[in-house]
Amino acid sequence: MKPFRPFFIAAILVGTFFYFTTYRSTRLWPMNWIRRPDRVEITEAAGGGNPDDVEEQNNISVYHKNIDSVVNITSRAVAFDFFYGLVPQEGQGSGFIIDKEGHILTNYHVIADARQLEVTLHNRKKFRALVIGTDRSHDLAVIQIKGAEFTPMVLGDSKNLQVGQKVYAIGNPFGLSGTLTSGIVSSIRQVQEPEGMRIDEAIQTDAAINPGNSGGPLLNWRGEVIGINTMIASNSGQSAGIGFAIPINTAKAVLNDLVTLGRVRRPALGVVTIPISPELAEQMGLAADSGLLIERVVAGGAADNAGLHGGSQQAYLGNYPIMTGGDLIVAIDGQDVPDEQNLSQVMNNHRAGDPVRVTIYRGKKKMDITVTLGEAREQREQV
Repeated sequence: MKPFRPFFIAAILVGTFFYFTTYRSTRLWPMNWIRRPDRVEITEAAGGGNPDDVEEQNNISVYHKNIDSVVNITSRAVAFDFFYGLVPQEGQGSGFIIDKEGHILTNYHVIADARQLEVTLHNRKKFRALVIGTDRSHDLAVIQIKGAEFTPMVLGDSKNLQVGQKVYAIGNPFGLSGTLTSGIVSSIRQVQEPEGMRIDEAIQTDAAINPGNSGGPLLNWRGEVIGINTMIASNSGQSAGIGFAIPINTAKAVLNDLVTLGRVRRPALGVVTIPISPELAEQMGLAADSGLLIERVVAGGAADNAGLHGGSQQAYLGNYPIMTGGDLIVAIDGQDVPDEQNLSQVMNNHRAGDPVRVTIYRGKKKMDITVTLGEAREQREQV
């Protein structure tokens, strides 16, 4: 019997294991224990889902107030492949209706090089669109659709925006039409777009902005447009919480030209200037320690016609020759212009033909001169 003892013990262990893990378990939990009730009793929330929160109510109000005015723009273009064959290309962006005649404001890069534009409203109606005017330097464009009267959006004021203000973005990210995201104004700063275009006083926001949002509106809590969403800062090409919008005041300053002329009459003083630092002002013996020193006035330009003076004495700034002795511009319409960036911001709020009050020092004498802005024809005249 001794040779069979290990097999006998093993059989007992296996039988015991089977009894407790399978046979007994099956008997304790039969398959027919399930009983199906006549109905399921659940606990439901009261109120039917109506929003009680004031912020939620405002979100919904802003969305419904504006969604019919936000459009999806599909641009179709052609490019050449390696073998110089035509390759169709399609892109998508957003825009918003600004008047009852169907004019739509969007980004220039949304419609650039497009041979055909199609606009889709929130109700899914589609329209062919024509380009009415473009402003590449500000990444703005106006297109138009024809049809019955359209519902325009209300254009607000971007002048006195504060960091922390509530904002909303409506657009078509990744082609998902009618998408609302919210956030705050994160900062107001100058940024440069990938194509080299510079946006003065761009509105930075953490509201989610993704490809397809370009050209769509950025709104304040009242549902008024304060910016045009245009770009994001991201390593992945998707929202990383840093988006930028063109201030609506920049667009409003050029809208009339875009619609009536198809281009922008860029305003210019008609001067070539150099920025003055406190150290440079002390060396030159200037009456103010900051501003823009006029090196040269453009013959027949706005400054020349108003009687502003350029430099008359040659000097050197390092190895760079400059002209000194001209008027020192310190403010325009009461706004300080310590450098060319500030001057550019002032110009963005005007157009050619507008009168401005230029505060200068001529020698030690401070004076105000009214200048009727001309139209910029050369890049250096704009600074």
